[in-house]
This record gives sequence, C-alpha cells and structure tokens, in this order.
Amino acid sequence: MRFAGTDSYVATEDLMMAVNASITLERPLLVKGEPGTGKTMLAIEVAKALGRPLLQWHVKSTAKAQQGLYEYDAVSRLRDSQLGDPRVQDIANYIKRGPVWEAFDADQPTVLLIDEIDKADIEFPNDLLRELDRMEFYVYETQQLVRARHRPAIIITSNNEKELPDAFLRRCFFHYIKFPDRDTLEKIVEVHHPGLKKSLLQQALTVFFDIREVPGLKKKPSTSELLDWLKLLVAEDIPPEALHSQDQGKIIPPLHGALLKNEQDVHLFERLVFMARRSR
Repeated sequence: MRFAGTDSYVATEDLMMAVNASITLERPLLVKGEPGTGKTMLAIEVAKALGRPLLQWHVKSTAKAQQGLYEYDAVSRLRDSQLGDPRVQDIANYIKRGPVWEAFDADQPTVLLIDEIDKADIEFPNDLLRELDRMEFYVYETQQLVRARHRPAIIITSNNEKELPDAFLRRCFFHYIKFPDRDTLEKIVEVHHPGLKKSLLQQALTVFFDIREVPGLKKKPSTSELLDWLKLLVAEDIPPEALHSQDQGKIIPPLHGALLKNEQDVHLFERLVFMARRSR
C-alpha cells in the first residue's frame, strides 16, 4: 500500500514520494522543515492512509534514548520490597515498555513517530542507531532479546535546532518540507475552512505573505498560524477590506496576535509598513 495523501492532509508529490521511498527501503523517514509545516501531522495521516496503528514518542530536552525502549523502575521495586509485596520476586513487573518496544511487539505493522528528535542531547540519535537498524534490542534486567515482529514505518521529525550525527543521517531517508506556495496554501485552507469567501482568502494570503517577507522578522508565521488567523477572521466577521486599511491608526492587521508572536516583530512590522506608506 502506498501513501497518496488524505482528504485532510495536502501532500506534495515530493513528500508522497519520500514517504513511499522510506517504506520501500525500510528506513526511517527524517522530515525537517519550519515549525508549523505539518511534520507531526504527516505521521498521523500516513498511519490513517495505510490503516496502521500510530505510536508517538514526543521527545523532550531531558529525554534519553533508553526511555523509548523501556525503563526499569527500581524505586518502586525497592518500596514494594519494604512493604512485603510479592510482585518484587519478578523484575518484569517493574519494566515499563517504551513506544519503540510497543511498535516492535505489535501484532501488525505500525507507524512510529519520533517527534522533534533535535530537542534531545546530541548523543540521543546515536543511541538509537543499532535498535532502529537491526530492529531489536536487549533487556538486561530480564535477559530478554526483543525483536520486531513487523518492521514499523518510522517517521522522525526535526526543527533543525541542532545538527544530527552523520551516522544517524546515513540510516535515514531525508525530506525537507518546503514552505507551501500560494496555490498549495489555498488547497490547505480549503481542507480546513471549506467554503471560505474567495475575497477574504486572497486578501488574507496577501497580508500573510507580506508579513513573512518582512526582513529581520524573528519568527515568521507558519501554516498552522495562518489557519488560526483565518478561523478568527471568520468568527469575528472581519471584512476583506479591513485587512489592508489605509487608516494610519490601523497599520497592523486585525487579530495579528495569531500571526506575530513577540513584541519585536510587531514593532518591526508596524515601523516598516508606516515607512512604506509615507514614501507613497
């Protein structure tokens, strides 16, 4: 079965080819791109399209690779031994399976999402090399070798906050999700806001791309933020002409808090728009 996008996720030809290539090669798909470009949603939609269960591992800055495999709760075992709990005789009672183990032990092929791998320590990806390559790992506490019953489709996302090791990159199929062009964004909006007035959409997209092109912007608004903004514009019944007001007291677009997320960017945008209007 091949991935060809879904009714709720607009995938480009390049992205569909990348997903199918990673499945064919039986290698993890490493997806990079700006925050808000749909990297995490991709795994959800791939699982839906392929009819597979989805297992998610959202990586934190304190995460260790071992946690994805399993964790041994020695503290609970010690406490139970002091209370005379008979469960302490079997160490397996204190082994907690991680998402990788769950994916390996599933009775059908799954989709495993390892989300924002670049948040963790630089050694995190290297610590998973053998397990993801050989599809097996060893549980030392129970002297058990865990092998994957079915090879999962693995999707790994990164926001490019730090470089990933070359040894890890060699084992992945890589795809960078480019920021959508205007036509693609229109298709995405149609999926999330069907029937949106054309005049409002066109004016909103013009303002949106104008903001993204402001030089020196600390954080460019993303696709997800555009969708939030459009939802607010519809909810508040904002007319299209209000998005490009010539009133000097209304330089910034209405409900801009959905697009601009810090005061430096707000001041920068106001200053540049004001200067552009004065030069006309």
